[in-house]
Amino acid sequence: MEVIQMQYPLLISTLATLVLLAGCTDAPEQSKILPTEDVLASQGAPYQPGDDIPAMAYIEHDEVYNPESVIPPQCYTKTEGVNNPCYACHQSYHGEKKRPNVMNDGDLQGDYEFSDLGLTNHWKNLFIDRSDLIKTISDQEITNWIEQDNYSPFIEKMTQRSDWRGEITPLENLAFPEKAFDELGFARDGSGWVAFNYKPFPSTFWPTNGSTGDVMIRLPRNFQTLKGQYNKDVYLANLSLTELALKGLNEISVPAISEQHIGQDLNNDGQLTEIVLIKKQAQYVGDANAPLAHMLYPEGTELLHTVRYLGVDKQGNIYNAPRLKELRYMKKHNFKTNQEIAASYYREAKEKEFEKLPITLYLGDKGINNTFGWTINGYIEDSQGELRPQHVQELAFCNGCHKTVGSTYDQTFSFARKVEGAAGWGYINLKTQKDVPNLGEEQGEFLTYMSRVGGGDEFRQNQEMLKKWFTGGKVDKEKVQKAVNLYELITPSKERALALNKAYLTIVKEQSYLFGRDATMVKAKNVLEQVDDSQAPLRDERQFKWDMQLDWSKNED
Repeated sequence: MEVIQMQYPLLISTLATLVLLAGCTDAPEQSKILPTEDVLASQGAPYQPGDDIPAMAYIEHDEVYNPESVIPPQCYTKTEGVNNPCYACHQSYHGEKKRPNVMNDGDLQGDYEFSDLGLTNHWKNLFIDRSDLIKTISDQEITNWIEQDNYSPFIEKMTQRSDWRGEITPLENLAFPEKAFDELGFARDGSGWVAFNYKPFPSTFWPTNGSTGDVMIRLPRNFQTLKGQYNKDVYLANLSLTELALKGLNEISVPAISEQHIGQDLNNDGQLTEIVLIKKQAQYVGDANAPLAHMLYPEGTELLHTVRYLGVDKQGNIYNAPRLKELRYMKKHNFKTNQEIAASYYREAKEKEFEKLPITLYLGDKGINNTFGWTINGYIEDSQGELRPQHVQELAFCNGCHKTVGSTYDQTFSFARKVEGAAGWGYINLKTQKDVPNLGEEQGEFLTYMSRVGGGDEFRQNQEMLKKWFTGGKVDKEKVQKAVNLYELITPSKERALALNKAYLTIVKEQSYLFGRDATMVKAKNVLEQVDDSQAPLRDERQFKWDMQLDWSKNED
């Protein structure tokens, strides 16, 4: 296991700035970390201080560009003290004593706890106007681009690599979901992947802000079998028990399951019948020999997440395009108890208290270890549009969301937001979902988000959302509540979708992911380039408690 210490950057383009920013580091140590101009000259460095260095140059020369890449772009939003996108990630749950996530970071809504380096916004792609670049790409060119399947060739190539030591995740026809999955979301190829219908996290994952996507889950083989033989009833029961456990429920609806095929009474009525409700069990069923753990996945759980371009059909309808921007993978390689998880949170807090910058545990081809029991890996387009493994600097970005964030359930987001029970098994479909509220709330989640943020995205620059759902600078509550479904609420027009696709394609051609992956079309205005940590991000009355779980009972007419 290689430890990549992000606290030792060689940021050639900003040497003078770094010396000033590293106030917590003694001067003698700086001389070891930062090369002098004389040293650079003697090494024949291709770039000089002040040069506009391409993102890939940092990777090619093994020099860390952004040691604080775990701070996502959204954290640099100009809040004006009142516009709060922060609450969606930073939460505290003092009333839930058994909750494994003990991050309790809700106070970050009112305090910038950034390192000296983190005070500078390194996501400089946010500040680029791509209008002229977009004009050079025709609608037909971008349409041809997004309709190509780049997943299948990637899997074929990785399968043939004898030197590859990472995971390979084949799923036949993944580029074309209607071919890949049955009505319950089970992959038709027998791979064990199961797609589920979930509510996209606000608002980075709303199609109107740049991407479509989906998520699949796969439990270990022994969770799919009974006496060594595949048993769909067993697998469906264990998937449902996983959902029940992660969400902290006592019972949950299921598609019709035969208890006789499992040999176990799962609704506790004393009979073995066909059931549509399953109750909390002590153990998973079939060949699985593992207890249910409150708000935790079983060891060996895998998640596969595709981030896709915005598909646009001839009628202007938006769908999940065949071409992937990214393929993201997580595997729970080690089950940790609540005490072990708490110790990991404590270690992270202690390192931050001692002003240490983030450390990424790199596993070579396997990706990175988030130190909470999960292996994370990711693949992204190269300049020709073929998927490639992400570099460790690009992967370090993943820890920003899947490590120490108060909102997560077992370091993940999507499965806790699955449409509850039987109705949620099947490929993601925004047209079947309404804007249901979060647990403990009455108003729709997305309406609440837009009200608190003051826009249809974190940066309040999505003009189409502002024109469509806002009046006089405030969200039109009545209009939003009349939206037929989530599709109407958060998908863009054909024109915006094509423009967003083009904007992202320019980032692909640049390979400038280290500078940010957000496909902004014009320079961001409501984003800080430099943070003043002496000023609180938000007023006390504009800080909120929130649970990203949803009240799906409100999804009905």
